[in-house]
Amino acid sequence: MKGYKFTTEEAAQSAITSINLAAGLPKSPEATTQTWTSYNLAEFNSPQFYYIRHDEFTESVLGSAEELNVIFEDLN
Repeated sequence: MKGYKFTTEEAAQSAITSINLAAGLPKSPEATTQTWTSYNLAEFNSPQFYYIRHDEFTESVLGSAEELNVIFEDLN
């Protein structure tokens, strides 16, 4: 998947803050939509990292995305 990789949770949170500021979110404390996107932990990767999935708006804020290899839990 295309996305943005962060080595610390603080860096991922900072990126989310930048995206939300650019999007003007939240519109109010009571608004249904509070954030444009969220970050996740690639907990099955070694080393672990945080990531944000790519979309066009996020790219306009964070720049070019990279191809990420995120390992997900096998549910079978």
